Amino acid sequence: MTPHVCIVVLNWNDRDETLTCLEALRGLDYASCEVVVVDNGSADDSVATIRDRHPEVTVLEAGANLGFTGGNNLGLRWALERGADYGLLLNNDTDLTPDFLTRTVAAAESDPRIAIASPLILYHTRRDTIWSAGGHIDWRRGTAAMMGLNEEDRGQFGSTPYDVDFVTGCALLIKADVMRQLGLLDDRFFVYYEDTEWCVRVRRAGYRAVVAPQARIWHKITPEAREASPRVHYLMTRNRLLFLRVTRAGPMAWLYTLLADYGRTLLSWSLRPRWRSKRLQRRAMIRAILDAGRGRWGAYTEMAWG
Repeated sequence: MTPHVCIVVLNWNDRDETLTCLEALRGLDYASCEVVVVDNGSADDSVATIRDRHPEVTVLEAGANLGFTGGNNLGLRWALERGADYGLLLNNDTDLTPDFLTRTVAAAESDPRIAIASPLILYHTRRDTIWSAGGHIDWRRGTAAMMGLNEEDRGQFGSTPYDVDFVTGCALLIKADVMRQLGLLDDRFFVYYEDTEWCVRVRRAGYRAVVAPQARIWHKITPEAREASPRVHYLMTRNRLLFLRVTRAGPMAWLYTLLADYGRTLLSWSLRPRWRSKRLQRRAMIRAILDAGRGRWGAYTEMAWG
């Protein structure tokens, strides 16, 4: 019997992007699936418009911005209640091929030890350039990095599923039984590093996380905008420390992160004239380290960085 997949798409004041994604999902060649959109308290007319144009889609209203973790967890709980065999987290800013889900599910079904699977993810604006071919964790340095980042897709990752340390929540397929056993995303992260920690939790329980390189999607991500955002710097800085804590990383990872990485970066941004433009990011980074030390996790509160 074909496994039933519940696709969870998160929306937050991004009506048009979500509508485009839902239109693409209508073209999937995988019959046994349903889509649930979780609206994270949008202030626009997202909910009404999505329900009007896509009556086949279930819309859950969170009523507030629960972040990537809380919003997706709401959708995953709904999927579990519906008896789905798999949950698929899918960013609304993705473009996809009709067979990407068929290929990803086939990879997950190829071995009962596989709990998580992901397609190969490329840039939307550079269709032949890889954004993520899975991820690798350097436990000595406490870093998590995308494999294949910015490489031209030449078929270098082969045609069969391969193991990775983690996959990105941009497109993450996970077995329902594993969610029931190990839990959902950790809400303390809110957004960033939550997918990495989830994969570590799953792998430490004896399961595999794989990438299905024959399955492909394209992500409308803009690395430059993320690099310039104090909000992203805050969350990435804080959540990396939470990741080290939750995964019980060793002392070398903590020393490298706090001294060689964060310390050196802050010193450079403070003393070198060429990095005066990083003033807001520096303040965000300092605030993140302080909040991590105080155990302040969870929802992000808008801050005045100027």
